[in-house]
Amino acid sequence: MRTRIKEFRARHDLTQVDLTRMVNVRRETIVFLEKGEYNPPLKLAAKISYQFHEPIEVVFLFDSDELH
Repeated sequence: MRTRIKEFRARHDLTQVDLTRMVNVRRETIVFLEKGEYNPPLKLAAKISYQFHEPIEVVFLFDSDELH
């Protein structure tokens, strides 16, 4: 899974720490998400997407082979 979190953070002028406070997670969680090393629970993905006013599928990207 890839994410566009870093891109959207930049658009919204947010640091990783800003986002962690908004969605109530540790900074390491955001780091791992941005690196594609962590698949978040649906609730966290929804919270992050909500902060950026974007659908989950725009912020979190799956390769088609991951869906099979």
